[in-house]
Amino acid sequence: MIKRKLGRQGLEVTAEGLGCMGMSEFYGAGDEAESIATIHRALELGIDFLDTADMYGAGDNEELLGKAIAGKRDQVVLATKFGNMRGADRSFKGVNGRPEYVHQACDDSLRRLKVDHIDLYYQHRVDPNTPIEDTVGAMSELVMAGKVRFLGLSEAAPATIRKAHAVHPISALQTEYSLWSREPEAEILPTVRELCIGFVPYSPLGRGFLTGVYKSVDDLAADDFRRNAPRFQGDNFRKNLELVDEIKTIAADKGCTPSQLALAWVMAQGEDIVPIPGTKRRKYLEENAAAVDVKLTPQDLERIDRVLPSGAATGERYPAASMAAVNR
Repeated sequence: MIKRKLGRQGLEVTAEGLGCMGMSEFYGAGDEAESIATIHRALELGIDFLDTADMYGAGDNEELLGKAIAGKRDQVVLATKFGNMRGADRSFKGVNGRPEYVHQACDDSLRRLKVDHIDLYYQHRVDPNTPIEDTVGAMSELVMAGKVRFLGLSEAAPATIRKAHAVHPISALQTEYSLWSREPEAEILPTVRELCIGFVPYSPLGRGFLTGVYKSVDDLAADDFRRNAPRFQGDNFRKNLELVDEIKTIAADKGCTPSQLALAWVMAQGEDIVPIPGTKRRKYLEENAAAVDVKLTPQDLERIDRVLPSGAATGERYPAASMAAVNR
């Protein structure tokens, strides 16, 4: 697995990471044994960049990762996030970027992960009630204390990114980006490239939609959060299936799967981009990992742009309440 640099502070990771969220919540029931086996298989394949957050499973996902990487810490570039608060009943309690909370959240994550430092620590969502300079100032203190190596932001607007980077170098920005979520191309990508900040796309497979596996919302588990996602509902779902058909056609011509084509396209957008496709099963991990071997020609990229231009997807990427939490 080839390596890529995120930012100019020394952070280097494999060209593809592994998003671990679905192992604990949001995408139906999990299987701890298979999830741990999937993480171990990722390491065997040379994937070293593992992504989690304190809100995934209300801490359960960090604990799962802690178990999985025990005795393997030196093989892992570990990323986690803070800011989205959960209650004891797993209810959402809002976004918190206050300095005292930053320190508390980091200590709690270190305890659950059973590690002495976090490689990349992101603010998961920007707190509109706390100046970003105060939040990043506290995050910088974590770096000075040796608890964190590099800093990141998630779903932050260009102005926010600039203010944060002026306080302490930001190594990576994590934002949704895929063939059906190309919004970052307008302002986000130009901003992070100007500032030499790496870009980490989450949901590079469109929350699984771009794999071609789903033919109906009924294919999703009853408790799968995608049932409430606009792009997975009604006419939006049917229209978006037409996009997947285009992806399938191009993938067939390239001799790869739709998933591999979608990931190869993301990686082809720049050497400063590292997608983190999520899965909780080894077979899908292995399929995704092979995407690094899919080489897209300029003609391939032109064809993809023609049939899947920016804005091609129908529906918002989150329900209204979740979109409101995105810093814009």
